[in-house]
Amino acid sequence: MKITIDEHTIEVEPGTTILQAARMIGGDCVPPTMCYYSKLKDCGGKCRCCLVEVTKGSERDPRPMPKLQPSCVTSVQDGMEVKSATSPRALEARQAVTEFLLINHPLDCPVCDQAGECDLQNLAYGNKNFKTRYIEQKRTYEPEDIGPYIQLHMNRCVLCYRCVKLADQLTPERVHGVVGRGDHAQISTYISKAIDNSFSGNMIDVCPVGALTDKTFRFESRVWFNKPFNAHRDCSHCSGKVTLWMFGDHVQRVTARKDQYHEVEEFICNECRFDHKKAEDWVIEGPRKFEKDSVLNVNNYTRSLKKVKIETDDLVLEGRKQDQKKISMSGFPFDETELEEIKKVKEE
Repeated sequence: MKITIDEHTIEVEPGTTILQAARMIGGDCVPPTMCYYSKLKDCGGKCRCCLVEVTKGSERDPRPMPKLQPSCVTSVQDGMEVKSATSPRALEARQAVTEFLLINHPLDCPVCDQAGECDLQNLAYGNKNFKTRYIEQKRTYEPEDIGPYIQLHMNRCVLCYRCVKLADQLTPERVHGVVGRGDHAQISTYISKAIDNSFSGNMIDVCPVGALTDKTFRFESRVWFNKPFNAHRDCSHCSGKVTLWMFGDHVQRVTARKDQYHEVEEFICNECRFDHKKAEDWVIEGPRKFEKDSVLNVNNYTRSLKKVKIETDDLVLEGRKQDQKKISMSGFPFDETELEEIKKVKEE
């Protein structure tokens, strides 16, 4: 099946979504996401951040779809044509969705542990949502203790359902979910039960905002002051492949490795995440390459640097020392033979 996204054509398997096809192409045509997670089943279609404009439905039915479509749950049809980054309608709708997500979101970035790796920060910055028109009172919730390792900040939650889907599919018993309806909906545990299982820490990694944070890393440091290193250890519960966030020789937190779309590559157990905070517990493989553009990878040492080209005469760069002196100093004039050679080089 062929699909064209922002004038880039690609062949995909039947059942592929527009978002998955866009990620195969890469670049600016990839829509942003807040609720979709490729590692989780039946996840997506809730935040509406990935809206695209379908200008041609398929070869059999070339009519455009009248409404914008969520790319994460819309399947590709043969011959479909889609506008993502080139659609003013889609960009305007994404900006509006971002503004709605920010309505009840507090300005906690200066104190939030997620700052610097927050998908909502990147979404707001990318959509240029720098001002708010909301003057009503924000929705607020009292702090709730949901377990020994996880801190819930419901005021920051965008109801993406990622943590609920993860608990359903990865852990043996889910004890939390979405309680309430409409603007009263919130993430909470059933009858104040604690979230305590061997893979509960992955809820922190899948949360796109600072609603679920690591209690052991709470207010310890800003993430851009840490240096991430890939490391592994022999673990009987998971793959043991992690990212160590280090300040000097001290391991301040342990997280799962993430890909360029900020999604976990392999889920890790709580033993690796919380019980091994010493560098000697791990085999350190080397510095972590930053997976996506953010404040973390400004001037980082893992990017490929462009070669600096100095605009000057080749004779200055490749000539002998005495030639360099003559070229740059008028007190050392060239003789006739040298002038003739310079003239030949310039003519070439």
